[in-house]
Amino acid sequence: LHSGDPSLYGSIVEQIEELKKFDVEVEVIPGVSSVFATAAALRTQLTLNNVTETLIITRPAGKTLEEDQIKELSRHNATMAVFLGTQKIEEIMKKVEYSPDTPVAVVFHASWPDQKIVIGTVADIAQKVKDEGIKRSAMILIGGVVDPKNYGRSYLYGVAQEPLS
Repeated sequence: LHSGDPSLYGSIVEQIEELKKFDVEVEVIPGVSSVFATAAALRTQLTLNNVTETLIITRPAGKTLEEDQIKELSRHNATMAVFLGTQKIEEIMKKVEYSPDTPVAVVFHASWPDQKIVIGTVADIAQKVKDEGIKRSAMILIGGVVDPKNYGRSYLYGVAQEPLS
């Protein structure tokens, strides 16, 4: 049993393989990923016209990943969702190539009753998270969608106009 969605960092392939050895039936039911719960908690969206059309989901290097590509991926200036990185937030913020004033949100236990939201920038979020005592179980979201400004109206749901500010 997993929380969130088992298809993101859920290790289900290896777990299913082991369960098959014992003829254990497995059913995979999609869940709500913490990245989507984080967007809902922030009342924003992960892609936004004139801000970014791309979402990058990644994680920092650690026990099960020797080397990450956070620095390289940050060059795309897309929304970046970082799983499993709260304890390495200072290192992550030093590594990313976003502007220091790029908005960042850290959402602890997104959609849970004890949810906590910390908003900052690449330059100051690590200290804010430390001050709040958040060490794990939080999603890091980096990019303009965290504090949307100068976005374009949707062509699907409204008349396209000049960017809003």
